[in-house]
Amino acid sequence: MHDLSRKKVIVIGAGFAGLAAAASMAQAGYKVTLLEKNEVAGGRARVFSADGFTFDMGPSWYWMPDVFEQFFQKFGKTTADYYRLERLDPSYQVLYGPQDTMELPASMPQLEALFESLEPGSAGRLRTFLKQAAYKYEVGINNLVYKPSRSLTEFLDVKLLVDVLRLDVFQSMHKHVHKYFKHPRLIQLMEFPILFLGALPQNTPALYSLMNYADMALGTWYPMGGMHKIVKGMVALAQEQGVEIRLGEEVKRLELDNGTITKVITAQGEYEADVVIGGSDYHHLETKLLPPEARSYTQKYWDTRVMAPSSLIFYLGVDRKLEGLRHHNLFFDEDFGPHAHEIYTEPAWPKKPLFYVSVPSKTDASVAPEGKENLFILIPVAPDLQDTEETREHYYQLVMNRLEQITGQEVKRHVIYKRSYAHKDFIKDYHAFKGNAYGLANTLLQTAVLKPSLKSKKVRNLFYTGQLTVPGPGVPPSLISGQVVASEVMKDFAPQETTLTL
Repeated sequence: MHDLSRKKVIVIGAGFAGLAAAASMAQAGYKVTLLEKNEVAGGRARVFSADGFTFDMGPSWYWMPDVFEQFFQKFGKTTADYYRLERLDPSYQVLYGPQDTMELPASMPQLEALFESLEPGSAGRLRTFLKQAAYKYEVGINNLVYKPSRSLTEFLDVKLLVDVLRLDVFQSMHKHVHKYFKHPRLIQLMEFPILFLGALPQNTPALYSLMNYADMALGTWYPMGGMHKIVKGMVALAQEQGVEIRLGEEVKRLELDNGTITKVITAQGEYEADVVIGGSDYHHLETKLLPPEARSYTQKYWDTRVMAPSSLIFYLGVDRKLEGLRHHNLFFDEDFGPHAHEIYTEPAWPKKPLFYVSVPSKTDASVAPEGKENLFILIPVAPDLQDTEETREHYYQLVMNRLEQITGQEVKRHVIYKRSYAHKDFIKDYHAFKGNAYGLANTLLQTAVLKPSLKSKKVRNLFYTGQLTVPGPGVPPSLISGQVVASEVMKDFAPQETTLTL
């Protein structure tokens, strides 16, 4: 007996949000097909191998382990069924200059001692700060971010309104941190996680001190084998639920009839659809796959959005072990002010950028040949910049010189594999709007109902998920986004028709 009455859901894009949406829809009884333009699932969290090195292409920080755990538990599984987590200690280190580094310990007593050593009395203030941040995390992650933000009425709950006021939504993160700490290094440390949200601390609601709780209390983790192990686990889970995943199949067109999508057209074929969930770039889907009359937002709307940064990334294989580096390394040897100005205020290639180096081979021997090291170097840069090979090479030389100078060792001449990745690649691989890496900045005016809606305003059966809609950029928010959109589809479209066909 074939049940032809199940609603057909087409999910576009196999990033974290698309995979989470697809698995959730299939579990609820829908017939789900997931279409992915690239040959590997994972979106920005793809993986590639070269010369014995395995490189995660995008996300490298595993924060908020509870969000991943809760997702897998919805299916009667745990993360341990798919990958093994290690907690990093130290969580990361900050390099200010030669022989001037600061490690962030995983243990809270050691962390408090570090704060106290820099600013007497700050350990107690850190405790107070994190207690409040824990409350924000509890309300923010377990309540607010799971709201679809389709209407302000979702927030008209007295307890929630009181919570929202207690969450410092209308105060900036910058002001909030300065109330507690005075030492520039402590301020920098507390403001650092905000950079993941794609906006300056001055423009980010203090609600996001919940990121400090995630960073310092919940810890920094690593899935052995690499971040792509999460993707592999999510792909396996989706397939266990019955999702059909088709890779290397880019969506070219959406066929509409009277404000409803009837077919999804790819280069290889066409798919009938009762519901479509766009987990690809929101702007691309709206402006390239839909006719003008079916678009929710104008080009002017998109051009006035504040985008999170893009990135210039170098994937390097090195033929020696390196000293003085941990798994995660933040190079804060220059002033962040001018660099931030060149990202957010007057977009330009930065003169003296801060940068980040991940060395997963410090934790995981499987990602590099024996005796060698795997390096991922990232410079945050403004979106929509002209991206040339000459520019990339200039920054490669600049960061490598600083890396050598600060760690006191030769690195450049030991590089045996090198690949760069920036704006042009983000556009080619993901149709990323303005070549952004992280999506839409989490500013106050782009929070909750002020983000692009997860439901099309013009097309009855089109929904969106991922980093340009609620709840925002980052891996845990994308994972949540997929679950939120699935629950919204279920409200509007029951999984089955009322008749069975034998």
